[in-house]
Amino acid sequence: MAVAGWAPSGLRSAIAACAIALLTALAAVPAAVAENGWNSPAGASFAPDKLARLDAFFKDEIAAGKIPGAILLVSQRGKPVYFRMFGVRDAATQFAMTPDTLFRIHAMTKPITSFVAMMLIDEGRLKLDDPVSKYIPAFAEAKVGVEKKADSGDKFLDLVPLKRPITIRDLLLHTSGITYGFYGDSLVRKAYAGANLYNGDFDNAEFANRIARLPLAEQPGTLWDYGHSTDILGRVIEVVAGKSLFEVEKEKLLGPLGMKDTGFYLGAADFDRLAEPLPNDADSRLVRQRSPRVPMKWESGGTGMVSTVADFARFCQMLLNRGTLDGRQYLSPETFKQMVSDHIGRGSGVARDQFYFPGDGYGFGYGFGVRTDAGSAKPPEPGSPGEIKWEGASGTSFAVDFRQELFFVLMEQAPSQRQRIQRTVRQLIYDALEK
Repeated sequence: MAVAGWAPSGLRSAIAACAIALLTALAAVPAAVAENGWNSPAGASFAPDKLARLDAFFKDEIAAGKIPGAILLVSQRGKPVYFRMFGVRDAATQFAMTPDTLFRIHAMTKPITSFVAMMLIDEGRLKLDDPVSKYIPAFAEAKVGVEKKADSGDKFLDLVPLKRPITIRDLLLHTSGITYGFYGDSLVRKAYAGANLYNGDFDNAEFANRIARLPLAEQPGTLWDYGHSTDILGRVIEVVAGKSLFEVEKEKLLGPLGMKDTGFYLGAADFDRLAEPLPNDADSRLVRQRSPRVPMKWESGGTGMVSTVADFARFCQMLLNRGTLDGRQYLSPETFKQMVSDHIGRGSGVARDQFYFPGDGYGFGYGFGVRTDAGSAKPPEPGSPGEIKWEGASGTSFAVDFRQELFFVLMEQAPSQRQRIQRTVRQLIYDALEK
């Protein structure tokens, strides 16, 4: 049907103008408003009735005998919006979960160690491109283990020279070639598993030398490979500062932040405060290894700490404030920006394999997983671009969402249930956000 007075060119212009207006309007609406809480616009607030769904979830988990208990804190704009304790800290004692309950945080130790290393970098005492061998000479002899087949068909490791040295940057990014021996079946990982790395009462210096004697899994800077890199970083910190790792962390970070309950080992008076997994948890051995009740020389910068929800909340609030808290600056703005930026994305030369634990839609900064995009999952995991996060093998996890001005800390000791619970808790938290 013709419209009087409209020439074809006018019609085309009108349609084009409408199309541009429509595209502009769509661009102004974040793509994920309708996609599962991913990339929602800034300024959202929590609906208390929706947060209450978290209560029902944890109560059901406990009633079903899947976890002994948990603590969850969600804070936004400097104030707690959700803080609940569920169940017991230990099924054997039936002691109730309380705010001062201590948890093995396992890999959530890594961001603390990494942050202290970045403080030393900020002070000019350490450089990202320093070779690790400058501080731990044994790494000057490091070799890469390349799998080859003999004429018999048997696999063997050919030890080849490094194309470049392992650097401090590699330790922070998990691109050093240093791996773990408890997952995967490569010959290098089998060498780690069979090396008796944890035998005896060793310190960080001895542990670093033990690692240095093992082959690297790949050339530095070529693959994100989760392993003992942060443990080696902990030893570098000791060499630079001339003190034990805990002494340095307590002096520079834990003490000033008021994280008085965070450390590697417990005094007898605190034994009963330690949360435990259920006795029948299939992965409880991961939590019970090297008990914090038995002090040793090793201070594992990668997995050795215990903490409380209150302590870790202080750390997270400082991160949310971009390196400051209570008037104290812990990292310069530029160094903090480097720390929470992705450094292994496109063009970095760093590959990812099936053991890329940050997950789909995440890159990696200097100690944290960094959200970069929606990922390939449909619908995408909720969250915001630039968010940082990490988890521990015992079930603990945290995330800091700069766009929504929030962080959350989940404390539990439920290793076999951790991934399912962490996903569900994140989903319920973001489901409770409303514009």
